[in-house]
Amino acid sequence: MRTVLVIDDNPAVATALRMLFKLHDIRTVAAASPQEGLDLLAKEEIDLVIADMNFSADTTSGTEGEALFRAVRDAHPDLPVILLTAWTHLESAVQLVKAGAADYIGKPWDNDKLLSTVENLLELSEATRERAQLAGRRRSRRGQLAASYDLRGIVFESETMERAVELACRVARAQVPVLITGPNGAGKERIAEIVHANSNVREGPFVAINCGAIPADLIEAELFGAEAGAYTGATRARAGRFAMADGGTLFLDEIGNLPLAGQVKLLRVLETGSFEALGSSLTRRSGARIVSATNAELPALIRDGRFREDLYYRLNAIEIPLPPLAERADDIVALAQHFLGGGLELADDAIAALQGHTWPGNVRELRNAMERARLLANSRTVTAADLGLPAAAHARPGESEALTRELIEATLRRAHGNISRAAQSLGISRQAFYRRMERFGLRS
Repeated sequence: MRTVLVIDDNPAVATALRMLFKLHDIRTVAAASPQEGLDLLAKEEIDLVIADMNFSADTTSGTEGEALFRAVRDAHPDLPVILLTAWTHLESAVQLVKAGAADYIGKPWDNDKLLSTVENLLELSEATRERAQLAGRRRSRRGQLAASYDLRGIVFESETMERAVELACRVARAQVPVLITGPNGAGKERIAEIVHANSNVREGPFVAINCGAIPADLIEAELFGAEAGAYTGATRARAGRFAMADGGTLFLDEIGNLPLAGQVKLLRVLETGSFEALGSSLTRRSGARIVSATNAELPALIRDGRFREDLYYRLNAIEIPLPPLAERADDIVALAQHFLGGGLELADDAIAALQGHTWPGNVRELRNAMERARLLANSRTVTAADLGLPAAAHARPGESEALTRELIEATLRRAHGNISRAAQSLGISRQAFYRRMERFGLRS
């Protein structure tokens, strides 16, 4: 059952709140002093604390309430705390809200407003607890993956990437071709490296070739090698990537751009394990493990006659799909902080900008943005302006601030002045919401 702890030296306060909350299936426990409240927190499962700001007779400074709040925060960082305050120490309560308190309610309180705030915070508390449990399970699974496999330092938080990494690890030992699909910059080569690092040929070389970056008339020479004089400019024999990758893994990136002539030869290698270099009649063999990747819709290319269907099925024994970064919201901040490195942190507006951007360039674009921010940041805190994202870069002077003030005011109205609910609807912390209110001279 949802439980609220009321810490107030006036028994009438606890009685009134107990009667109010009982009507809404909320259990109330009471403490008459800060120490008694802390003792109850250590023994009971509490979802929300409502605490007075003063306990000693004739004391109005609010210092006792501040000390109690900080003690609660130290012992239970995620537990929401509502402060009961009188006008004489309203400023102290406001400062504590900026420091992390959930909200403050003036005495005498309005039952409807207090109940609305409590219900909202209890919902948030339950959601926070569920998120924490989910995050804990994810951390446990990632820890098990990292203990069992070589993950090549990949950074991820989302379930979709967890599934992709886990699949790459599971199929690594099987000597079957793997096809990694997803947009440019999504991390396909890193997944290919994970497949190689956990395969039976991990001691061999990992050789990569971008099939879309090699001219069509040279792709066969790049893949299979060439004898001297096999083509204009071939002054000496050269080894192809299949020979280089023998005993290891050959990663064929952007396989959808491979010309049809190269597709025919690649299919033969996959079927027989043998090939000939350009200008040579000598048949060679390669034991390279094949991992390929594409950002194209290969079935569509097959329908257009630009990709061989039989090659597609040879390459696609196991497919590992990677979604775009915009669909992996949980990965964005984790990757951004990873790319920033130690010594720098992200401001609230930077986090909001990162999560609001569509990332058409995916992880590659994010890495470039964070490298820029690391160079341009004027302090240890990286702001949205340091990121250079299009929305920030193209805004007219003063436009962003005007929109932000308008948004804050509209959100406050929709939340009927409830700071916690308004902050939640914008996806920012209460502290960040209060800072914006203070910047624009707004009051709840």
